Amino acid sequence: MRKESLAFLEKLVSTPSPSGFEQPVQRVIRDYVAPWADEVTVDVNGNLTATLNPGGFPRVMLAGHCDQIGFMVQHLGDEGCVYFSAIGGIDTAIVPGEHVVLHTRKGPIPGVIGRKPIHLQKPEERKSQTKDLSSMWIDIGAADKAEAESVLEIGDPITFELGLTRLLGRRVAAPGLDDKVGVFAIMEALRLLAKRKLKCAVYAVSTVQEELGLRGARTGAYAVDPQVAIAVDLTFATDHPYVEKSLIGDLRLDRGPVIAKGPNINPVLHGMLVQAAKKKNLAWQPEAVSRATGTDANVIQISRAGVAAALVSIPNRYMHTSVEIISLDDLEHTVELLTETLMLVGPDTDFTPK
Repeated sequence: MRKESLAFLEKLVSTPSPSGFEQPVQRVIRDYVAPWADEVTVDVNGNLTATLNPGGFPRVMLAGHCDQIGFMVQHLGDEGCVYFSAIGGIDTAIVPGEHVVLHTRKGPIPGVIGRKPIHLQKPEERKSQTKDLSSMWIDIGAADKAEAESVLEIGDPITFELGLTRLLGRRVAAPGLDDKVGVFAIMEALRLLAKRKLKCAVYAVSTVQEELGLRGARTGAYAVDPQVAIAVDLTFATDHPYVEKSLIGDLRLDRGPVIAKGPNINPVLHGMLVQAAKKKNLAWQPEAVSRATGTDANVIQISRAGVAAALVSIPNRYMHTSVEIISLDDLEHTVELLTETLMLVGPDTDFTPK
């Protein structure tokens, strides 16, 4: 991976963007793509769209959601403790003891998530508290409520402590890889496509509020009105203990991007993704999804009169925790797959299933 691209990835995962509070990361994306995009716009909901060849046809929408799971300041206790609620689907079992950052008007405030020590818990509390955020609080070191109120406001967003950790080989860990690596992939594909002769228009959309119900993709697709769309997200890697491969599939890190097949996926576009992977000798993995996917592809497919949609995913361990893990090789191959597939799309491409 080139130095500038890796720096972009590191900046993405180090910038807070809980659902509904994506503005800081959208500014990072705008600065990165502005030099080669023909247009960069932000809509009233916060979706950022970078466009190449806007007069071309068909219009192809690439979607990756920039929002991440997080928390929100709900109440300030008399002791200075911060009570909080979840933004998105948090795995509450891993929350106690986490380092977090509260993002305020006055700047970031570090904190830790506490709860009653195990020595003082009754047997029934030991079972229930791993599932109940109301039994936890954030400690920022405030002496009392007044000191907490001097730096915090109700509704301030909270993230896990952010940053990219290098692991062995080409693997990295970070909170918020879901789905900042998807945004990285579509914007890197846009950068590569800017150097080539496109036969279609490309709208790379960094969507918002996916974790709250695919909200940004719904309005973004209505605005772009694409004929074709590829959503890029993460999927569950099954190469670690206690995962049922028979239910999800055999999906592994370092084996390439995952191409979904099922009712949410246009069969012609699926075939083009596979064709591009084989043509460039790119590693890829199949995934069967027998229902509407829980991704931006879901709502994009049924926008307006319908869109030829597909889903490309990056295998991810430990989804919706502070230690999500992906392979940089898989990420780079995803960028190549998107780039080569879009070079196959032109005005005469018929996506009607036959």
